[in-house]
Amino acid sequence: MLVLIVDDDVDFLDITSYVLRREGFDVITAMNGEQALRLWKKSRPDVILLDIRMPRMDGFAVLRRIREEGDTPVIMVTNLDDEEYLARGFALGADDYVTKPFSYRELAWRIRAVARRAGRADVEELTRQLQIGEVVLDLDAHQLRRGETVVNLTPTEFRLLHILAVNAGRVVPAGRLLEYACGYDAGERQLLKTHISHLRRKLAKVTDKLAIVSVNRTGYRLVVAAESAGPPEGPDARRAAGQYESIGSRRTSKPKIDRLATNP
Repeated sequence: MLVLIVDDDVDFLDITSYVLRREGFDVITAMNGEQALRLWKKSRPDVILLDIRMPRMDGFAVLRRIREEGDTPVIMVTNLDDEEYLARGFALGADDYVTKPFSYRELAWRIRAVARRAGRADVEELTRQLQIGEVVLDLDAHQLRRGETVVNLTPTEFRLLHILAVNAGRVVPAGRLLEYACGYDAGERQLLKTHISHLRRKLAKVTDKLAIVSVNRTGYRLVVAAESAGPPEGPDARRAAGQYESIGSRRTSKPKIDRLATNP
């Protein structure tokens, strides 16, 4: 079952995505109303979790547009336990609502309930896996799999790969990685480098199409390479193998000059 989460709070998106994937849902995310409408039209999710207060286009405007064209179940997510807001949402066609903070177990129950009422998906056939290119991340066993090749991950490596995969192609700041995956103070950057190095080596055991690229003084990005006939080449592949620590850190040597040849 595919769930679209719409919220302008990046931390909320990361945590909610992680928890719902642990519950067996497939998840896509949007940070504003315009992006949400594009993803809704493209991916046709089974259920939408929709924040009310967002910049540019709020949740009510998004809900109105969705109801003009479709009947996808929508659960409103809000900080406001206000009857007027709830009445407006239900009048526009919302199916349910949750108020922050909420129980994630309860949220999963509500998602399954609205999906069942709408006949959207077989809620008993939920997979607890995340597909990353040609590799599967098992959310229960904390394993990487490609075919019959299986690599076990430590809890920290699993959390690191999960947040990088959820944000594939985007830079995740080192501070957020430390807080989310390691629970360390933001000053423990060397520990993060060590975990990333171990994770890179484990990724290399199952695929040559995934690269964890470090962005100098910022964070890390997971790059999913296109299919190719041969092994990867170039800086991203060398970074994946741990040969480079950061973008912009390489040095090029100047060509040597044969002074004997240049002197008459």
